[in-house]
Amino acid sequence: MIWNEPMECMSREQMRDLQGRRLKEVVSRVYHNVPFYRKKMQELGIGPQDINSIDDLVKLPFTTKQDLRDNYPFGLFATPKSEVVRVHASSGTTGKPTVVAYTRKDIDTFSEVVARALSCSGVTREDTIQIAFGYGLFTGGLGIHYGAEKIGAAVVPISGGNTEKQLSLLQDFGTTVLACTPSYAAYLADAMETAGIDPKKLALKIGIFGAEPWSQEMRAKIEEGLDIKAFDIYGLSEVMGPGVANSCEFQSGLHIAEDHFVPEILDPLTLQPLPEGSTGELVFTTLTKEAMPLLRYRTRDLSSLDYSTCGCGRTNVRMSKIFGRSDDMLIIRGVNVFPSQVESALLEVTEAKPHYVLVVDRRDNLDTLEIQVEIDDKYFSDEMVQLNSIRQKIKHKIESILGISVIISLVEHRTLARSEGKAKRVIDNRKI
Repeated sequence: MIWNEPMECMSREQMRDLQGRRLKEVVSRVYHNVPFYRKKMQELGIGPQDINSIDDLVKLPFTTKQDLRDNYPFGLFATPKSEVVRVHASSGTTGKPTVVAYTRKDIDTFSEVVARALSCSGVTREDTIQIAFGYGLFTGGLGIHYGAEKIGAAVVPISGGNTEKQLSLLQDFGTTVLACTPSYAAYLADAMETAGIDPKKLALKIGIFGAEPWSQEMRAKIEEGLDIKAFDIYGLSEVMGPGVANSCEFQSGLHIAEDHFVPEILDPLTLQPLPEGSTGELVFTTLTKEAMPLLRYRTRDLSSLDYSTCGCGRTNVRMSKIFGRSDDMLIIRGVNVFPSQVESALLEVTEAKPHYVLVVDRRDNLDTLEIQVEIDDKYFSDEMVQLNSIRQKIKHKIESILGISVIISLVEHRTLARSEGKAKRVIDNRKI
């Protein structure tokens, strides 16, 4: 279902014209109202008069997460604080959190783009959506909530955690749509199996998953474990929250609401634009945000862009699934390693469960990578020969992808620590 056909099916020429007009407006607004951006633009020798089309986007300065922290809490607001009706903040692991703000119009825009995203996944007013994303300062819960209400779906705002209650409500309320992180969806599938709940007997049919990178193989595991169709939702608090992009039934990338958010793919080292289809760092400029617009925000997420028309009829540019993050990349013995590469390889092995941890260490001045993998309990009751065979199969598959030697440790199912939020996949014990 297409929620907003004029915006989702606009011709490329029309979209570029709209983006150009909106870009000119937002640049003028931040130049005159945000000292940080005025100073940045003056340092580059440019002003609002130099921005006349979307092609001029490349002239503008970048914004980083550190810039948001340096201007904590309200230094990047482009409107008076009296016009701000909501404030969210990310839970930064170091230093100050990053604060984002919304005017009443921003909340309407937020609801609109999430409604598009949910419609992209087939959600309608007939659905009951159980939101197991966190509420509070995290944008996930409230973002999905407002978009679902805009569609007219019935919302179950349970938030994250409380797995026993989640399973109970899935059954009692006839939930048809589940929204949460993919790692928590896998966790719920395990919990269902333990509780003896047959997913085929539930009304559940759609999963809306995001907030962390996940592979196509993880998607297949979740779809099988919950007996659903799983869709990607993408967003980040700094840009808006969930609803920046979402996959449709064709599963050939995530449609970006590019009348509100202009994407670029840049080389993360040189910050130069890359050709269409190339993998690089995803950068967003917000076109319609009032309280806190951002110019060329570096997401650190690695993706690619496809401007061709999708089979669903939408013409909005599609971003690929996130391959990983440029700042989450591990360098092990000179080789770039992303957890998503390991996940893809692991989940091609039928004996492996979708739960794993990468443990990086340094022994005798040499980096080591141990991958702890859960496998089905039944294999631990078999002969050691079979366990060794599974270990070698996993080792060969991962080493062929990464090009470095790895240590594979097989552990029993439900041994590794579970998370009811974002999964912690990497433990780096090196002193670097």
